[in-house]
Amino acid sequence: MRPNRRAFLASLAAATTLPRLSWADVGSPAWLAAAAEPGGGYALYGLSAAGETRFRVALPARGHAATAHPERPEAVAFARRPGTFALVIDCTSGAVLAQLTPPEGRQFNGHGAYSMDGSILYTSEVVAEGSEGRIGLWDANHGYARLAEWATGGLGPHEIRRLPGRETLVVANGGIQTDPSDRTPLNLETMRANLAYLSPEGEITDLVELAPDLAQNSIRHLALGPAGLVAFCMQWQGDPAEDVPLMGLHRQGAAPVLASVPEAETFTMKGYAGSIAFDAGGARVAITSPKGGRVQIYAASGQFLSSVLRTDVCGLGADAAGGFILTDGHGFIASTDGQALTPLRQAACAWDNHLVALS
Repeated sequence: MRPNRRAFLASLAAATTLPRLSWADVGSPAWLAAAAEPGGGYALYGLSAAGETRFRVALPARGHAATAHPERPEAVAFARRPGTFALVIDCTSGAVLAQLTPPEGRQFNGHGAYSMDGSILYTSEVVAEGSEGRIGLWDANHGYARLAEWATGGLGPHEIRRLPGRETLVVANGGIQTDPSDRTPLNLETMRANLAYLSPEGEITDLVELAPDLAQNSIRHLALGPAGLVAFCMQWQGDPAEDVPLMGLHRQGAAPVLASVPEAETFTMKGYAGSIAFDAGGARVAITSPKGGRVQIYAASGQFLSSVLRTDVCGLGADAAGGFILTDGHGFIASTDGQALTPLRQAACAWDNHLVALS
């Protein structure tokens, strides 16, 4: 029987006007976080602003960070570096929409970001032999096909972020050449970290290095503040007895500003900052150290304000009350105003390094 043309067109019109799924369809999570679970498995969680689980998706191995599509309820979970998988996950069903594998001779390096309209996924990568940095470009509207790659202007890129309202990428080039199989550092005596800014065409428009006496301060993670302000945190690869800052601030066209830390706080972080975040208003910035069991809070000028103790703390983000939310390797989720901790949840898992905001 020949179908009725009018009925067919009506059904087609109805199908094309069906509402698209959004993050609201999975409970409007505020955060993404990877975790290790008691049975030895791994998963990606969507968490509410109060730390409640909105969804959970199993991962094939340890995750590190993730990134969220700006419109669709899709997340990309990245393997702990150096990694060979990135999973594109439908967070409404838990289905894996795509499993990304870097081209031969490349490795994922734990982080990624979307373009403003969500059509392109950018991934942090290295050339396995030599650790030269690359940004991978993937077509998010057509099955995440590989489109191209860009040089990052340094070795060992880790976190990449897109500046708000712009297609400019900022890259934390850690500066470390590592053995492709076991991450052993190979160039600590000659390493140079930098911040690189890339245009929408992939051209390096700004490259910022620290002073030579801080050449062994590996720039790892980034946070975005108001008016183009970028905060970065570092991991010191030099003499543990040296007094070095672990947080810096930068605006394009200006020199970096490094944090001022009191002598009593100098060595409490044990040379290691694991995550960084601005508060909701952009007036303060915090860094965490799982090695030091400490959260340090600074003014957006770089002036030290306070610190809070918490064992194995690393995940960090801005909470709605104007302070910070944090996670640790014991499943603890808490908020802090910079003076004390307020417990929110105790999960039956070990949170990995990062809390990734969806907004």
